[in-house]
Amino acid sequence: MRYRRFGKTNLQLSVFSLGTMRCLASQKTFAQTLQQAIALGINHIETAKGYGKSESYLGETLKSELSVSREQIYITTKLTPTADAGQMYEWIEQSLLDLQLDYIDCLAIHGINTWEHLSWVTRDNGCLQAIQEAMKAGKIRHLGFSTHGALELILAAINTDLFEFVNLHYYYFFQRHEGAISSSHQKDMGVFIISPADKGGLLYTPPATLQELCQPFSPLAFNYRFLLSDRRITTLSIGAANPEELIEPLQVSDCDYPLTPDEVEVLERLNAHLTETLGTDRCSQCYQCLPCPENINIPEVLRLRNLAVTYDMTDFGQYRYRMFENAGHWFPGNKANRCTQCGDCLPRCPEKLAIPKLLSDTHQRLNGATRRRLWE
Repeated sequence: MRYRRFGKTNLQLSVFSLGTMRCLASQKTFAQTLQQAIALGINHIETAKGYGKSESYLGETLKSELSVSREQIYITTKLTPTADAGQMYEWIEQSLLDLQLDYIDCLAIHGINTWEHLSWVTRDNGCLQAIQEAMKAGKIRHLGFSTHGALELILAAINTDLFEFVNLHYYYFFQRHEGAISSSHQKDMGVFIISPADKGGLLYTPPATLQELCQPFSPLAFNYRFLLSDRRITTLSIGAANPEELIEPLQVSDCDYPLTPDEVEVLERLNAHLTETLGTDRCSQCYQCLPCPENINIPEVLRLRNLAVTYDMTDFGQYRYRMFENAGHWFPGNKANRCTQCGDCLPRCPEKLAIPKLLSDTHQRLNGATRRRLWE
């Protein structure tokens, strides 16, 4: 296991962190997964108030079932933004109670996904007031934020200079947030990548086409190496449901060097296949088509189409696409069948894509039954 400095927090975190949203089958499973993670060198555990019994399970395990001392591991928990300082104070106290801790190493404001959320943090008497009081009292040591928001919002949050770290989406198959990675690095913020296996492309169960293109590596290992080769990134989340799911990811836990020639060859092969397969239908993710009058997240819809058509990542595309209209600000935007063919986006597209036609095609490919969010 390698360790990296988590920005200005100066914490030395393992390059893989245990995210605890999925290991909730039982207290026993949770404890076994946590024990295995620590035995394999992970020293950073992430939980959240909204992750079911995660905080309580973690607190019980920390109290009675771990052989390491409190000082050897770092705990991050997450609380959603609120305009009510009193509410935030109550949540902090409840998290400390559930975690059975005197202090939390890192608190992340969970889901600064809209401009309103950011205003709740920065306004007078907002939730930041309660957090700062808790920090003065030694109950919280470092403050950051997590986000599923747009790049412009993430950059604005970074530029408040209120935060020491950020949790965000960024993967080989989603590089839109590279600017946020760069800005965070310039401000010496820790960077924690959310869900690189799941949201990064359902890479535990990749399609045959993608497996072939990534040879001699697995798509999962290649994505991890793409991220670990970037020294601006501190740590990657593993959302293991059980101890066995830690094995494959941690095979590259000591591989934090630059991409090798063989890995660069895979990267070039993936890019070439994308260009060749999509031809003139390729969306380059410039985002100039927004805003859409029907609130369709056109770039994300077409990104999912890119992946489905090019790499046969249809299962992943369906998984993400059916979250539109069902996950609120966590995955905003309407489905593509809301398109009225108004043509508002067409003159803004530098590639002159037939966007309404591609939106319709994407809906036919990827629409399916909705599913509950993981912790519901």
